[in-house]
Amino acid sequence: SFFFSPQQCTDGYEWDPVRQRCKDIDECEIVPDACKGGMKCVNHYGGYLCLPRTAQIIVNEREEAAAESTSGRNNVIRRTPADPQRAPPNPTHQIQCAAGYEQSDHNVCQDIDECATGAHNCRADQVCVNLRGSFSCQCPPGYQKRGEQCVDIDECTLPPYCHHRCVNTPGSYYCQCNAGFQLASNNHTCVDINECDANNPCAQQCYNILGSFICQCNPGFELSSDRINCEDTDECRTSSYICQYQCVNEPGKFSCVCPEGYQVVGGRTCQDINECETTNECREDEICWNYHGGFRCYPRNPCQEPYVLTSENRCVCPVSNAICRELPYSVVYKYMSIRSDRTVPSDIFQIQATTIYPNTINTFRIKSGNENGEFYLRQTSAVSAMLVLVKSLSGPREHIVDLEMLTVNSLNYRTSSVLRLTIIVGPYAF
Repeated sequence: SFFFSPQQCTDGYEWDPVRQRCKDIDECEIVPDACKGGMKCVNHYGGYLCLPRTAQIIVNEREEAAAESTSGRNNVIRRTPADPQRAPPNPTHQIQCAAGYEQSDHNVCQDIDECATGAHNCRADQVCVNLRGSFSCQCPPGYQKRGEQCVDIDECTLPPYCHHRCVNTPGSYYCQCNAGFQLASNNHTCVDINECDANNPCAQQCYNILGSFICQCNPGFELSSDRINCEDTDECRTSSYICQYQCVNEPGKFSCVCPEGYQVVGGRTCQDINECETTNECREDEICWNYHGGFRCYPRNPCQEPYVLTSENRCVCPVSNAICRELPYSVVYKYMSIRSDRTVPSDIFQIQATTIYPNTINTFRIKSGNENGEFYLRQTSAVSAMLVLVKSLSGPREHIVDLEMLTVNSLNYRTSSVLRLTIIVGPYAF
């Protein structure tokens, strides 16, 4: 006898590693639909038989007979089991093979590949699949048989379903994602696209959200109508009170400016600059007087003939001078500053006697400088009076008002003193 290795088993046999020999393959178990037309499959040494379901099978130790009743006759077929380990005694001996098999050069029955030889009847839209002893006409992937035809399978109605949208195609399908998403590596799931990382479309700030993104602008800017670009916010147009004096718009911000004589405080408010402390431009014989928005220089000795300076800003007319008998005894020079368009009525200055004499009566009046009636002098006590602003004043301008105090004693002695008040109205209400 011959020794057969696992690679030398003939068709219909396979190597048994336990018994170390070739064993018969049961094609009836492994070949789907081995027999057609209602025939039953009977395994045979090296192959199989297709017999009517009414056939009786008789198996002996060394023979297998198949008896079939057909048209009243009994036919007996006797076959001797083939020994896969025994070499054919006569290579030229003609053997009879089952349908779908043919004799090989080694004098054994081998399967006919009907798909390769073209001996099949599959349609043009079908795929031929070779089987042992036969063949099968199947539909290509993505198609299913309906009668004798292959029709497309709509995979969009079957799991696994697409995450967002499914598009059926002839023999296949593909998944699509909504805007803002892209297919994952499994070609079914949709994952969010981070537009801010991929290609930042925003002009300034980009924030990714599920399926989309939003743009925001830096302080001082606002989103334009396209929701992507940023436009400068003109803060100066939003409110006329954003700055005390003037608002200057700049890209992304604004700034407040003040007029000459003022400086910006706190970013928005204007504060008067005291030029008398910072840049005193007055002469030695002058005193510097600061007012809202500027300064002025006044003479240190304001006295005019026949008055003489006795103390700071105080001029006295000597009694020895005959001219002085008809003039106020003293003139005191004072300066004050008020803002433009100050609310009225408003108490602005108090005059008070510096020396109090017994048995005297003091009266107060505006001697000059009130031709338009902007002021009113209200006596508040026997020795004092209050100057009241009753009409709003707009600057810049200067008012000189003489306030006179008349003093009369019980002996009918009369004297007077004048306070010459210089009121400087600033150019602005701040």
